[in-house]
Amino acid sequence: MDALDSRNARDKSIARAIAWSASAKWFTQICSWISTIIVARLLSPSSYGLFGMATVYLCFAGIFDQFGIADAVLTLRDLSKRQIAELNSLAVIQGICLFSFSCAIAVPLAHFFKEPRLAMVVIVSSSTFIINAFQVIPSALLKKNLRFKLLALIDTLRQFFQMISVIALAWYGLGYWSLAYSFIVGVCVSTLLTVLARRHSFAIPHFAGLRREIRFSREVLSAGLFWYLYSNGDFLVAGRFLGTQALGDYTVAWNISSTPIEKIGNLITGVTPALFATVQKDKSELRRYFLRITESLSCIVLPASIGLAVLADLLVSVLLGTKWVGVIGPLRLLGIFVAFRSLNTVLPKILTAIGNTEFVMWTTAVSAIVMPISFLVGSRWGTNGIATAWIIMYPIVTAPLYWKTFRQIDLRLHDYLTAVIPAVNASLIMAVLVLGGRLALPLSLPPLFRLMLLVSLGVAAYSGAFWVLYRERVSRLVRAVQIAIPLPAGRPIQANDRS
Repeated sequence: MDALDSRNARDKSIARAIAWSASAKWFTQICSWISTIIVARLLSPSSYGLFGMATVYLCFAGIFDQFGIADAVLTLRDLSKRQIAELNSLAVIQGICLFSFSCAIAVPLAHFFKEPRLAMVVIVSSSTFIINAFQVIPSALLKKNLRFKLLALIDTLRQFFQMISVIALAWYGLGYWSLAYSFIVGVCVSTLLTVLARRHSFAIPHFAGLRREIRFSREVLSAGLFWYLYSNGDFLVAGRFLGTQALGDYTVAWNISSTPIEKIGNLITGVTPALFATVQKDKSELRRYFLRITESLSCIVLPASIGLAVLADLLVSVLLGTKWVGVIGPLRLLGIFVAFRSLNTVLPKILTAIGNTEFVMWTTAVSAIVMPISFLVGSRWGTNGIATAWIIMYPIVTAPLYWKTFRQIDLRLHDYLTAVIPAVNASLIMAVLVLGGRLALPLSLPPLFRLMLLVSLGVAAYSGAFWVLYRERVSRLVRAVQIAIPLPAGRPIQANDRS
C-alpha cells in the first residue's frame, strides 16, 4: 500500500508539474508567435541569417552549460552538499572559459562564414555563458526537488521580457542586434530569478573526490556535443554554402516547425529527467512512465506537425508575407520530420537516467558523422534538400536508441506501437480531411479566412476521429487532468480517479 501511495503521489506531482508548465508555455508561446510575426515584418531575412550564424556557434558552446554538470546533480542521488558546492564553482569556471574561448574564435568564425559583422555579435552574445553559469546548479536542484511550478514561472518571465525587448529593439531599428540583445535580456532574467529561488554555496573543486561525477558529466557532455553537431549541421551547411538569405529562410522554417516539439512537447519532456531519476531502478515504473509520456507526446505533437506540413504555404503567406516565400518548402518538409522526431525525444533521457550514458554518447557520435554528410549532399538541392536529409536519415541513426531502450526496460514493440498508433491514425484522417477542405473551399476567399477555416476543420477532424476510434484514451486523459487539478476540499479521491 505504501508503494501504491508513493506512486500515486508521484503521478500527481508530475501531472501538476506538466499542468503548470502547460499553462506557462501556452501563454508564452502565444506571445512568442505574435512577437515572431511582428519582428519578421520589421527585420529582413539576412538579419535572421546573420544571427542564425551566431546561433550555430552559441548553441554549440552552450552545450557545456546545458549538459554534464547539471545532469550529474540531477541523476546522481547521493551527492553531498560539499560536492554540489564544488560542482557549482566548476560551472562558473566553465562559463568564464567559454566566454574567453568565444572571444578568441569570433574573428576566425566570421572569416569562415564570410561575414565580418558576425565577430562582434558572437562576442557580445557570449557574455551569456558567464551569466548563465550561476544558475546551472540552482536550476538542477529545483528540478531534482520537482519544483516545476516555480521553474515554469521563471521561464514565463524570461520569455516575456525577451519578447518585449526584441519587439522594442527591432521597432527602434537595431536590426540583427535586437535579436542578440533580447537573448541576453532573457538569460539575465532567468539567472536572477533562479538564483534567488535556490541559492547554493561555492567551494574550491577537488577533482580527486569528483571522479565519478566528472566521468558521468564527461559522457553526457560528449553526447550533447555530438548531438549538437548533427542537429545543427543543417544550419552550418546552409550558412556556409547557401548564404544568409537561404539560411534566414531555413532558420524561420525550422523555428516554426520545431514549435510543436520544443514548446509543446517540452511540457512533458521537461520533467522526464527528474522523473526517470526517481524510479531509475524500477523497470516496471520506467516502462509505465515511458509509454504514458510517449502516448501523450504523440497525441499532442503529431497532429500539430502534420497539420503544419499540410498548411505551410497558407501559413507563410498570411503571417509572414511574400518576402518569406522561401520558407514554404523546408517548412513543409520539416513539419513531416518533426512528427517523427517528437516520438524519440525521451529515449536519451531514459537511457541517461539508468546509467547508459556511454551508449548514448557513441550513438550520437555516429549521428554526428552521418547527418552532416547528408546535409552537405542535400544542399545541392537547396534548403529543401537539407530538410529532406532529415526525413531520410534521422530514423536510421536513431534506431539504435530504440533498440537499447526497449532492451533495458523490457519493453515489447507491440506495447510501444499501441501507445502511438491512435495519434498516427487520427492525424492521417485529419490530414486527408484538411486536404479535401482545401480543394472544396473557393480560391476567392481571403487567405486569412481560408487558413482559419482549415485550422478549425483540422482540430475538429482530429478530435472527432480520436473520440470515435479511441474513446478510452480520452477517458485516461481526463483522469490525468483530474489528477493535475486539485480537487475541492472535502471531496475524497475515488479509486476510479486514479490513473
